[in-house]
Amino acid sequence: MSTPRPLTLSHATALVVASMVGTGVFTTGGLVLGELRAPLVALAVWLGAGLLSLAGATVYAELGAMMPRAGGEYVYLSRAIHPALGFLSGWVALLVGFAAPVAAGALAFARYAQGLAPGLPLKATALALVVVTTLLHALHVRWGGVVQAALTGLVVAVIAAFLVGAVASGRADWSRLAAAGLPAAQSSRAGALAVSLVYVGYSYFGWNGAAYVAGEIRDPHRTLPRALIGGTALVTALYLALNAVFLAAAPPQSLAGRVEIAEVAAGALFGARGGALLSALVALAIAGSVSALVMTGPRVLQAMAEDGVFFRALGRTNARGAPAAAVILQGALAAAGVVTAAFEPLLVYAGFTLTLSAAATVAGAFVLRRREPEAARPYRALAWPYSGAAFLAMAAFMSAFAARERPLESAAALATLASGGLAWAWWRRAARRG
Repeated sequence: MSTPRPLTLSHATALVVASMVGTGVFTTGGLVLGELRAPLVALAVWLGAGLLSLAGATVYAELGAMMPRAGGEYVYLSRAIHPALGFLSGWVALLVGFAAPVAAGALAFARYAQGLAPGLPLKATALALVVVTTLLHALHVRWGGVVQAALTGLVVAVIAAFLVGAVASGRADWSRLAAAGLPAAQSSRAGALAVSLVYVGYSYFGWNGAAYVAGEIRDPHRTLPRALIGGTALVTALYLALNAVFLAAAPPQSLAGRVEIAEVAAGALFGARGGALLSALVALAIAGSVSALVMTGPRVLQAMAEDGVFFRALGRTNARGAPAAAVILQGALAAAGVVTAAFEPLLVYAGFTLTLSAAATVAGAFVLRRREPEAARPYRALAWPYSGAAFLAMAAFMSAFAARERPLESAAALATLASGGLAWAWWRRAARRG
């Protein structure tokens, strides 16, 4: 009996777009400006990170077309290098790849919701979003896909409306893009650039979103590459336009270091009422991103459980095709993140760890090209091997300097990897005894 594949190209592309557009783009622009101190340099980083994401997306498209199964990095690294590394990537996905961004997204949602209703409790509002999206995706695969596509349409509409309104308002001062930089920050230029790339890279993470549900996508050999590359290209264009408007909306000193950069920019462009309306729309867009992460993350746990390298219960699906236990576990971890974590350190921690995981996967593509040159590849990565090499070079730069500039968050990321190694050793020992 064949596995049902209810997700179409529109569902898969919506998943990529919604996974990318959410917390990051509406919250990290001010942090990036605070690090780089110059609007044009900040825009250049957004462009560079978009090209880097496209390079990663085309490599993942090759791997996903070769192995059209749910699970993403876990599946690719297990075959390319070793099951231990696949397990480690799944461990990272469990603790960092999805639970941490869901928590960060829920906190950002709550911050924007407070712009409309200042009396809302921050963490209770964030927890409510985690609970609602977890229940949605634990119930039914197709329902989740339909809701996700609708929310993604809203995300794109929010950005389009904001861009049109910004131009029509006549209040955007485009000369601010070329304005002199703010006073220099304490960190080195290379260190500031690396930390900024981690922030922006976090905003772009999600370009691999459709790879996690490849086992539920129709005609994955053709659909998956189109969704990954098309979705990433669309989001890159939207990000550049959106950040240009942010930077033209208000003086750099009023934006630098601000998490609520979209709210500040909207207030400057449209006044208090327009700013409040946009805050509501942005909150919904972030909710769409949280929903996408809640949908994709549990598929990694499901694949691991099916292979017998994690608890079997997490691999079971309900009558409607949803891996309910895996969804609920991830929701519980995200809720714990909401309660215990602060927003900015959570971004650096997640961005650093996910960069390492993605880099290992791209390196795995090089291994497979060498070890299995005759393997069926329905899609081949564009500009190979330069796309893969560029991704690895930038990931190495980001990781090295981010570790120097943010040692605590980087140490936490490395501790997460070490805990995954210990978990693998314990699991293998328990399997041999069993």
